[in-house]
Amino acid sequence: MSSSLKPSSSYTKYEIRKRNPDPKSCALLVIDVQNYFSSIATPILPNLNATIALCRSASIPVIFTRHRHKSPSSSDGGIMEEWWFGDLVTDGTPEAELMEGLDREEGSDAVVEKSTYSAFRNTGLEERLVEMGVKEVMVTGVMTNVCCETTAREAFVRGFRVFFSADATAASNADLHEATLKNLAYGFAYLVDSHRLKQALSAE
Repeated sequence: MSSSLKPSSSYTKYEIRKRNPDPKSCALLVIDVQNYFSSIATPILPNLNATIALCRSASIPVIFTRHRHKSPSSSDGGIMEEWWFGDLVTDGTPEAELMEGLDREEGSDAVVEKSTYSAFRNTGLEERLVEMGVKEVMVTGVMTNVCCETTAREAFVRGFRVFFSADATAASNADLHEATLKNLAYGFAYLVDSHRLKQALSAE
């Protein structure tokens, strides 16, 4: 799940479009790296933190998201409560908090609260990005095939150029991770990884 973009990877044949992010108009989105998802997120933390550090050094703003629901008995779970058999991330619990090993600067890094797969739905994220002059987003975090993919697709249809990290995202298994990379490379996003990003931002 956390491998770099390698010629042997099954999704690279769909990666016919290549581009580097523009630090002047890009924002990094770090999706749902919370204790609830720690078993999935922990293996990619080194690549994710490297990506965050690279973006900070290039003055690319970093925005975190946190997925949570008000309470098991509230109505904000909607269809997700049915889909996940009631196993939702409840606000105010340790599972809902961002992971301690995540490179986040409290007080300066924005945290967007969300209650569905998309970081754009009813969060004010789009308005925030427009106000910041952002035209590109780079998506990282978990899970590749759920909240990360949904956010990437929504960003694309809202008119943002999308970059998607192959080694700073993770899913519950490699098949789901690679399936998303195939879909996004085909129709929605330029793929990057922490190594390619380092080369791209060093050339700026």
